[in-house]
Amino acid sequence: MNHERSRDLYDRALSVLPGGVNSAVRGATEPYPFFAESGDGGHVIDADGNRYVDWLMGLGPLLYGHDTPEPVSAAIQSHASQGPLYGMPTEIEVEHAEFVARHVPSVEMLRFVNSGTEATVSALRLARGHTGRDKVVVMQGGYHGAQESTLVEGDADHVQPSSPGIPASFAQHTIPVPFNDHDAITEVFEERGHEIAAVLVEPILANQGIVTPVEDYHETVRDLTEDHGALLIWDEVITGFRVGGLQCAQGKYGIDPDLTTFGKLIGGGFPVGAIGGPAGIVEGFTPSGDVFQAGTFSGHPVTMAAGLESLTYAAENDIHEHVSALGEQLREGLREIVAERAPSYQVAGVDGIFKVHFTREGAGEVRNAADVKAGETDRWRSVFRPAMAEEGILLSQNQFESQFVTYAHTEDDVEETLTAYEATL
Repeated sequence: MNHERSRDLYDRALSVLPGGVNSAVRGATEPYPFFAESGDGGHVIDADGNRYVDWLMGLGPLLYGHDTPEPVSAAIQSHASQGPLYGMPTEIEVEHAEFVARHVPSVEMLRFVNSGTEATVSALRLARGHTGRDKVVVMQGGYHGAQESTLVEGDADHVQPSSPGIPASFAQHTIPVPFNDHDAITEVFEERGHEIAAVLVEPILANQGIVTPVEDYHETVRDLTEDHGALLIWDEVITGFRVGGLQCAQGKYGIDPDLTTFGKLIGGGFPVGAIGGPAGIVEGFTPSGDVFQAGTFSGHPVTMAAGLESLTYAAENDIHEHVSALGEQLREGLREIVAERAPSYQVAGVDGIFKVHFTREGAGEVRNAADVKAGETDRWRSVFRPAMAEEGILLSQNQFESQFVTYAHTEDDVEETLTAYEATL
């Protein structure tokens, strides 16, 4: 494949954008990222005209691939034509909140914001305000956006910021524990439960190669938070409305968190975030409560229309059934290929997300972020992904990001992808 135009665009970008990109993960590919030109169903075309089966899918906000259903497009165009922004409430944001509250088990009330990061920042502020406590438990390797409270590394006894620019004192309020480790989180609560405002956890670690929960782990965390008066916050920015359908992952796993953060699919492909939960907690936000939260673009009418119509269309057309079935077909094919070609590797995923962990020979079951990081992550990024791109298959930029199945993908796309995996592994 020819990539000269992407190379030239990257060269220009390096002069005006730090690292040539506007989000760090986009610059993680070597020697330079491909620049997108357009999308077509389950495919993307880059700036040089190369066409790929696209499993990156914007890193998660696209349920229908690059083809928006007509009712969704019509709603977007209608609201865009009426005016860009008002600084006033609109009916469409009420309708969208009503839809989410009808379908997500734990949600009675929402506050819409503009990104997943903003959602988790606001959720933690609300939890601290609600409980009067400062400490927050997070999972090692879990990702909750570019925010000071969760950009940490270490363990419960030795924690520090994972990025320059964050005061070390901020990290002292955050307690990292390994995902899927019942004993570790139980010990933290036994020692410091009276200080903990919340546990912030992804139902599936979805930025660490996809790690699913072991039996009863979420039940253990739910019990611990209830026993010690802390809030349970589920970060469903990635899993929301993709894993578990319209009930989200909390419906799939049968857990009612105290707060849920949303992003990606709840905005139908437009910038969005949201915090949902029982009215008695969410009403803590200003102006009904004292925990300050505000935003000029929050509840933007075009985003609200895109999100509502996208999820309504899914509810009326069995979209999630198609996505999940195609995802399982893809994962089953990958399991057969891995068993033959790379038996130490492990296929991960559920419903509309998938990944192959490049685990090393002798490694056990992947249970947490450390297990994923211990794999052949450089080989995945530097050798495997570029080889797949040459086969016409676009995967995420590193071993850790999820890959996404959409309604636009077909069985032919799956077969083409499996053929490429078989040739490349």
